[in-house]
Amino acid sequence: MRAAFALLVLAAALALAGCGGSEAAPAPTAAEPALERLRVIFPEGFTAREMAERVAAVREIAIAKRGVTPRLTRAGYLAALAKARPPKAFLKDWKQSWKQSWKRSLEGFLFPAVYEFTQETTARELVADQLAAFRKRFAAVGLRYARSKNLTPYDVLIIASMVEKEAAVASERRLIAAVIYNRLRAGLPLGIDATVRYGLGIPPTESITKAALRSDNPYNTRKLTGLPPTPIANPGLASLRAAARPANVDHLYFVRIPGTKRHFFTADENLFLRRVCEYGYGCD
Repeated sequence: MRAAFALLVLAAALALAGCGGSEAAPAPTAAEPALERLRVIFPEGFTAREMAERVAAVREIAIAKRGVTPRLTRAGYLAALAKARPPKAFLKDWKQSWKQSWKRSLEGFLFPAVYEFTQETTARELVADQLAAFRKRFAAVGLRYARSKNLTPYDVLIIASMVEKEAAVASERRLIAAVIYNRLRAGLPLGIDATVRYGLGIPPTESITKAALRSDNPYNTRKLTGLPPTPIANPGLASLRAAARPANVDHLYFVRIPGTKRHFFTADENLFLRRVCEYGYGCD
């Protein structure tokens, strides 16, 4: 009896010490850090480079104010863009554009919107989300009219990017698109200064020089006819729709009205030149 009682006491002691089972109890582990819900906002008209800068800025804010370090970085975002591809419907024209622009770019396909992510989200995942959003939005754009004018989906995207950069008032998007269509049909240079700035890297705070306007840069639509080789920004849905279905007007010219966000439109070159002079943009 005494021997049996001693064995029972020993077994209880071993159990309390954590040695009484066939397997040892798992050691406690540190709790996994909670995933933070973060957001990055890409406005309509942002370029791919501006989006990369926005990623970097949001990352710094997350570190400073939320105490988390996202995997997303500016360099990682640009690297993900270099590896990604646009939707299949655009591949042929997209590859052809390299011959003119001398570079491969996803410009135009990175749909501007608000994107949620966590500190574990990769740049590849963010770019994939933007491309998915683009495919969804572009599918809602009717291309029948544009195709009747022998324009491809990529052409429409290029036009939409110019509309996005030039239109400061929503009601003028289709008017600006009409000017682009009309000048293409007439064989006239488009004269979109935003393309010149994009091609030569001229910031909006600097004036466009006469040398820049004489350059043979493929984005110089003041000198060259036809569309620039690639989009010059990432347009939103409203600009995509305007580019696919412009207003039914004969306008060939537009110029910003000083002190406003609006433009003056006309089909008369002489009237256009008079307005340019009156507005203080220079007289010939």
